[in-house]
Parts: sequence; structure tokens; C-alpha cells
Amino acid sequence: VQLQASGGGLVQAGGSLRLSCAASGRTFSRYGMGWFRQAPGKEREFVARIDAPSGRTYYTDSVKGRFTISRDNAKNTAYLQMNSLKPEDTAVYYCAADLGAVPMAGNGVDYWGSGTLVTVSQ
Repeated sequence: VQLQASGGGLVQAGGSLRLSCAASGRTFSRYGMGWFRQAPGKEREFVARIDAPSGRTYYTDSVKGRFTISRDNAKNTAYLQMNSLKPEDTAVYYCAADLGAVPMAGNGVDYWGSGTLVTVSQ
């Protein structure tokens, strides 16, 4: 599975962005998808995940109520809708895939995608 993240950019605080993670392969529906982020000078952190096949979602506390993870199996794509963005959301966002569920710790993830930079200005 190859993953390609896109959709990052510069946005003002309070704005919205939608990240996409396009996956190759014909078994996308079997993979849980997740988003992680890494801010400058900080460690990578879990943001959200959506499990397969249940579709159950999980979020880190700081994004609950603002971010929504979803997937379209027909398009082999996962999304992260980010609303009410804050400057502290500024980071490089990475998508990840793992059979069933992406480990929230990020260790042992089967596949990582490229990063996409999100910058939230005051």
C-alpha cells in the first residue's frame, strides 16, 4: 500500500482544511487509517483513526469536536476534515494505514504516507 497525503496549506485561525490520503492497492477496505502530526521541535502525536471494517473512530482530546476522520472505500481515500483550526494545530500531518486498526502510539504501523504541512496563523 502506498499513501499520498494532500490538502495542507496556510489558513487563519478559525478556518478549515480537509486533508486527503489516497491509497494504492485493492485491499484498502481492510486497512484502518489514521492521521498523525508532528509540530516543529515536538514528537509525532496521534490525531485520529478510523478502523476497518467497523468504521469506528477515535480522536486525541485536543481535536475532539473540531476534526472528523472519514473514508471512502470506493475512492481508496481517507479524509481529515479540520474545522475551527488553532495555531497549535500547525504541524506536518501524516497519514498511516494498518490492517484493522492503526496503533495510536504509531509504533509498528504498516504504512506511512508523505506529510502535508498545515500552518494556522493568528
